[in-house]
Parts: sequence; C-alpha cells; structure tokens
Amino acid sequence: MAKKYLVVVDRNKCIACGVAPALAPEIFELGGDNGKNKVREPYETETTAEESKGIIPEELYEKAMQAVENCPVEAIRVTPIEE
Repeated sequence: MAKKYLVVVDRNKCIACGVAPALAPEIFELGGDNGKNKVREPYETETTAEESKGIIPEELYEKAMQAVENCPVEAIRVTPIEE
C-alpha cells in the first residue's frame, strides 16, 4: 500500500513569501482568505485562519519536503500517516 503524508501549514507563522507554492504548486497555494500559504485541492482536508491541513500521496513527498526545507519561517510540517 502506498504511503500517505499529513501536511500542516502554520498560517500564523507564514509570511506569505510564496516559496512553497513556487516549489510545489501541486500542493500549495496562497489563500484567497488571508493571502497565506495553504494546502490546495484535492489534498486539502481542513483550512482555518490558523492552519491548513491536507493529505498527499507518496509521489508528492519530495516536493513537499522541498517546501519544508526552504520555508524561511519553518511554517510547514510533513509527517507520515500510519495505516
């Protein structure tokens, strides 16, 4: 079974620099609500003003990790989902 990963964006920490959407546009976008980074459809599971959550497939893991590693304020976490 393919692994899945939980992606969480701390929108309070986010400075809306656009790095994550630039590196992984399949996963992230700047939100229309407050301009801060969020997980985009079809991966988004919940988005509030404080955080955005989503579940991504294994094939997007490397792209997500590029965003994690390049976020200047460490506002993104990616963790494996245990099944």
